[in-house]
Amino acid sequence: MKHVGKNEMVAKQQKDYKEKVFHFIFLFSALISVLSVIAIIAFVFSKGLKPFFGENSYSFLDFITGLKWDPGTESYGIFYMIVGSVLATLGAIALGVPIGLLTAVFIAEIAPKKIVAIIRPAIELLAGIPSVIYGAFGLGVIVQLIKKVSPTGQGESLLAVICVLTIMILPTIITLSESSLRAVPKSYREASYGLGASKIQTIFKTVVPAARSGILSATVLGIGRAMGETMAVMMIAGNNIGGLPKSIWSKIRPLTSNISMEMSYASGRHQDMLFATGVVLFLFILVINMVLIKITSKMGNANSKK
Repeated sequence: MKHVGKNEMVAKQQKDYKEKVFHFIFLFSALISVLSVIAIIAFVFSKGLKPFFGENSYSFLDFITGLKWDPGTESYGIFYMIVGSVLATLGAIALGVPIGLLTAVFIAEIAPKKIVAIIRPAIELLAGIPSVIYGAFGLGVIVQLIKKVSPTGQGESLLAVICVLTIMILPTIITLSESSLRAVPKSYREASYGLGASKIQTIFKTVVPAARSGILSATVLGIGRAMGETMAVMMIAGNNIGGLPKSIWSKIRPLTSNISMEMSYASGRHQDMLFATGVVLFLFILVINMVLIKITSKMGNANSKK
């Protein structure tokens, strides 16, 4: 009996030891993620805020409100870039969310399984295409089409960026929206049918409102993808050195493109200003995500109370 009790104690100690080891591994993995974020933020902010302090500092107000970016003349204004980035993102979301949601509704609620088996792999393939391929498609097809109808005679424009970003965010919005729609309990649909509602009425007045929290989360990720896209946008935006976009035919210079285009050869204040552009981009995306996540959380709480 003593021998059996001793074996049980040893086995328990070994089990506790394994639990502690795995606990440490999980904690270490989590800390790596957190520390990586902290290190990136610390580095970017230390470099990006440097030009606005000390001797020969640059005016932060001129930086934020300036309409011209020309390192050769010490002009570092990014307001027109902020406007271009916002307009491109809003345009992509305005087109991408309705198209993505309707596609998700079709896949989750209407399409036969044979059709779904064709559409879903195509969407997954769309998500795996590299950004540079989207840019090449935009440059070779979309830009050429816009050039034919544009009153300015140029294809690189805000409209071209909106079109490409819309295509790029569709997989994210469709996939997450579809998952949210499928997660709605069948009892919701049965109750709606029991009240005499049609299939379309049930989808848009019962299922979609019940899944709105997940749909909004998909929108948040879509905004992040649109705001952070660089390579594809850089190839089709036109990248002008100044001036607010006056129409969808105007060239723009998004914040991400500005950083990627000049960072390889920039030095001194020029390089610091590019990091400052990164700080503005980071804060901009952070604020948008926090606001939308808060809205999503409130919607989720409202649904749970119902």
